[in-house]
Amino acid sequence: MRTRPVVTAMAEATGAKRKREGSEEPAEPAGGDGGSFPLAELCVRRVLRESARDKTIFLHGQVNGASGDAKDAVVILEKTPFQEESISDLLKKHTRLKLQMSNDIYSTYHLYPPPQLSEIKTTVVYPATEKHLQKYLRQEVYLIRETGEDYKNIALPFIQSQSFSIQWVYNILEKKAEADRIIHENPDSSNGFVLIPDFKWNQKQLDDLYLIAICHRRGIKSLRDLTAEHLPLLRNILQEGKDAILKRFGVAGSQLRVYLHYQPSYFHLHVHFTALSYDAPGCSVERAHLLSDVIDNLELDPQYYQKRTLTFALRADEALLKKFQEAGKT
Repeated sequence: MRTRPVVTAMAEATGAKRKREGSEEPAEPAGGDGGSFPLAELCVRRVLRESARDKTIFLHGQVNGASGDAKDAVVILEKTPFQEESISDLLKKHTRLKLQMSNDIYSTYHLYPPPQLSEIKTTVVYPATEKHLQKYLRQEVYLIRETGEDYKNIALPFIQSQSFSIQWVYNILEKKAEADRIIHENPDSSNGFVLIPDFKWNQKQLDDLYLIAICHRRGIKSLRDLTAEHLPLLRNILQEGKDAILKRFGVAGSQLRVYLHYQPSYFHLHVHFTALSYDAPGCSVERAHLLSDVIDNLELDPQYYQKRTLTFALRADEALLKKFQEAGKT
C-alpha cells in the first residue's frame, strides 16, 4: 500500500476528452515531462464539484511556473475503497478512536488511521485549460433524443469539426505508452483489441474492477458507426475480454457489466468492463449500452445503429447541446 496519495496525471491537449468520467484514463505524467506534480505549491482557487456519495472532490488550483506565471490545474481527490487484507492493521495498529455519540448499545466514533492506511487517490490535469475547468464544473444536464438523421446532420458534422486528440489511444495501441499495463491483446488489425485497467481502478480489490478494451481498428468513432461488418470484432472483445478477466482476476463473465457509452468520451471505439456490483460512473441507462445487446441488435439488423434513435445526456455548457437547440431538437 502506498504511504502517500497516488498521482494519476492526465495531461491533455486542448479539446481532448480523456476518459476511461467518471470521470472517468491513461496519461502522461503531470506536466508532460515525467516529473511529479508540485502538490505542495498548489493554490486552491475554488471547488468545482464534490460528491458525498462517491467521496470525491474536484478542485481548481494554480501553480506558479518557473517564469512566475500561474498555470491552472484540476485536482481530483477520491477516497479509496477498503482493502480486506488491511482491515486488521486498520483496527489495531496506531489507530485512534474519538467518541462522538453514545446511546444505549449504539455509539459513533471518528477513527483516525495511520498515514499508510489513509490513501487518497489524486488525479491531476496540469496544465489545465478552460475546457478542462468547465468539464469538471457542476452543470445542469439535458436529455437528447438523437435520430439517425440528427446524427448525420447535427452530431457528425460537429464531431468532425472538433480537434479531439486521441493520440494517447494510438500510443497505447502502438505500445509507446502503458505497454506494461496490458492485460490481454488480440493483435489482429481488424478484429483485435487491447484490454487494460482503467485508471479509476487501483487493482487492489475486485469490488470496483474496471477495465477498458480498445480496438486496434481505426475509424470506428462510436456506436453509430457499427454495422454487421464489425460483429467479429465485437464478439472477440466480449468473449476474449471475459476470458482474460476470469483468468487474471478470477471474476466470471456473469459478474461483469460489459458496455459501450453513447455518446463516448473519446471517438475511438472502446468497451467498458466493470464489476456488476460496482455502480460505475457512466453505467446509467441514458449512456450505457450492453455489448451483448449491441451484438444482438446488429445480428437482427446490420444497419440498426444508423437508424435507431439514441438517448443521451449533454451538459449545459457543451457546444453540441447548442447545436441541437439551434436545430429545434430539445
